[in-house]
Amino acid sequence: MDGNGRWAKQRGLPRTEGHKRGEYSLFDVIMGAIELGIPYLSAYAFSTENWRRSPDEVRFLMGFNRDVIRRRRDQLHEMGVRVRWAGRRPRLWRSVIAELEDAERLTAGNSVLTLQFCVNYGGRAEIVDAAAALAADVAAGRLRADKIDEKVFARYLDEPTVPDVDLFVRSSGEQRISNFLLWQSAYAELVFLDTLFPDFDRRHLWHACEIYASRDRRYGGAEPNPLPALPAGLDRGDREDAGDRSYAQ
Repeated sequence: MDGNGRWAKQRGLPRTEGHKRGEYSLFDVIMGAIELGIPYLSAYAFSTENWRRSPDEVRFLMGFNRDVIRRRRDQLHEMGVRVRWAGRRPRLWRSVIAELEDAERLTAGNSVLTLQFCVNYGGRAEIVDAAAALAADVAAGRLRADKIDEKVFARYLDEPTVPDVDLFVRSSGEQRISNFLLWQSAYAELVFLDTLFPDFDRRHLWHACEIYASRDRRYGGAEPNPLPALPAGLDRGDREDAGDRSYAQ
C-alpha cells in the first residue's frame, strides 16, 4: 500500500489525506480478491521502519489503523473475511493491539478470505524474533538443534498458518520489497505497478493477476531442453558418435 503521501502531495493535501483515501482502495482490493477466489491477502499497514516518520504522522497512523479496524470489523465479518495480525507488540499502541485482537476473535470462524494485517511489521524483525524464540526452545531442551529445518523454522514466524506468497504486488512504481514478508516471498512473483495506492482498485489487482498467470514458475527446477530432430538416416547412436568425433578432432 505505497504512494499515499505522494498522492496527497501531488494534490497539495496533507499526507494524512492520502492515507484516508487509501482505506477505500484497500477495501476495493479486498472485494476484488474475493471475487477472484483468492484465499489469502496481506496488507502492509505500518512497518517497523515507519517509526522514523514525524511524530505527528506516527500518531495519526496509530489512530488511523485502530479506527479502520474498528470501523470495518463488522463489514469484514459479514464478508466472510478472517482477520489475522502479523507484527511486533513493543511500541504498538495498546488500543491498536486491542482492536486487532478483537477482529481476530470475531472473524476466527470465517473462511472466504484470510486478510493478514501487517502492523508494526518488518520482515527482518520477524526472522530475528523467530530465531530468538527457536534458540530459546533449544536452550530449554524443548527442541533439538539437529531437528531444525525450514518447516520447523517457519512455525516460529508471526503467522505460520498463512502460506508462502505467490504474488507480491507493489503500487506507486517503486521496485523493491521494502522488508515485507521476506521469508514468505522467497519464490513470489513480483509485480510493480506505477499507480499510487489511493488510485489503486480491484482492476489493478486483476491486472497483476493476469501478469502472474503468464509467468512460468519453476521453483528452481527446469525441464530439459529438447534435442534437435535427427537428420534422415541417423539414429541417436550416430549423433553420439559424431559428437565424439568432433571432440577428438
